[in-house]
Amino acid sequence: MSLPTRADCAARDAADPLAGMRARFELPEGSIYLDGNSLGALPKSAAARLERVLHAEWGRDLIQSWNTAGWIDLAQRIGDKIAPLVGVGPGELIVADSTSANLYKVLSAGVHIAQEVGRARGAIVSERLNFPTDLYIADSVAKAHGLALDLVERDAIASRLERGDVSVLMLTHVDYRTGQVHDMARTTRAAHAAGALMVWDLAHSAGALPVHLRGDGSREEAADFAVGCGYKYLNGGPGAPAFVWAHPRHTARMDEEGWRQPLSGWLGHVAPFAFTPHYLPARGIQRFVCGTPPILAMAALECGVDVFAEAQAHGGLDAIRAKSIALGDLFIALVEARCAGHGLTVASPRDGRERGSQASLRHADGGYAVVQALIARGVIGDFRAPDILRFGFTPLYTRFVDVWDAVEQLRDVMASGEWRADRFHRRQAVT
Repeated sequence: MSLPTRADCAARDAADPLAGMRARFELPEGSIYLDGNSLGALPKSAAARLERVLHAEWGRDLIQSWNTAGWIDLAQRIGDKIAPLVGVGPGELIVADSTSANLYKVLSAGVHIAQEVGRARGAIVSERLNFPTDLYIADSVAKAHGLALDLVERDAIASRLERGDVSVLMLTHVDYRTGQVHDMARTTRAAHAAGALMVWDLAHSAGALPVHLRGDGSREEAADFAVGCGYKYLNGGPGAPAFVWAHPRHTARMDEEGWRQPLSGWLGHVAPFAFTPHYLPARGIQRFVCGTPPILAMAALECGVDVFAEAQAHGGLDAIRAKSIALGDLFIALVEARCAGHGLTVASPRDGRERGSQASLRHADGGYAVVQALIARGVIGDFRAPDILRFGFTPLYTRFVDVWDAVEQLRDVMASGEWRADRFHRRQAVT
């Protein structure tokens, strides 16, 4: 089978139903941005929205804007827009705090529920190579509740569940290093069959591929809790607020019990403006809010999320997913054909259905330097220790010609040995 030419890629772009979405983003001239899996591009609508928030809502109306501009409802309004992207209903998901803080809340909730069931349980289980912050947070929760944090390899998760002592299974849906995707429905069923609760981190999933937290609607397939960030595929800006979801059956039970999550801030109170000294949790998902939301950041996030409503007319998440797989398949095929013999190996699954919206390569000696050499040429990817070169594909603005051009630059960097230059080996604080 012959490789596509650049003209072939241009023809695919011309026929792409999502092609017009690229115009909704600020993309620097002369750059190929393949790092939307780390920080999404700036929606063009965000500048005008922030200008309005700054000058009209904050500058002119000041504190009245909590009411007149709807600031107080912004967390739930954006949450309801994210909800269909992850397969849940309105009122079930809310924007709040950071992914790490939200993970602490839902893990604590999961442990509480598991302990109430009355079974002897002693472990939170996760993958050994899960994203480090998730493991750090899980370790804190485990220590606070006298549990073990048990880290296992991916292929050992099922056998670990069979031991019957797992309170919570916590996994990231899409592996941040390789892009490998967990089978959400099957894994959730396995966790529930073992008597454990299921917590998903959707940081590399939300906005990149269809997510079905409710599964087929059955109790067995429906996850218990989920968290995710707003600054990757949701294009909410650096440090954008995160989101948190809890299955309604759990929030209903929490309502009955008056259960409070451990970060009990005033906006998670049932009546924050009553200013009472004693805490009573708000009902439903609102109890997972902690402090005052960052309005400027929330406004930018809403612009990123609103792009998906427009994309719905062009195929929505199904079209995004199909293009994501096609972009990844193209990248892998071109790398293996054009960059052979230079020590690069494919770290991501070859089956696009098992891969998130990224493709990762390995290079034993100079992965970091290769990425830096590419950045110097305007091809923006990133590096993850010890040897992963990551390239993210955001179908709303990544084109097939971008992939073709990026691989040509990679071939030149490897063939010329340009990456061996000392300047590309000097580590910066952020890789």
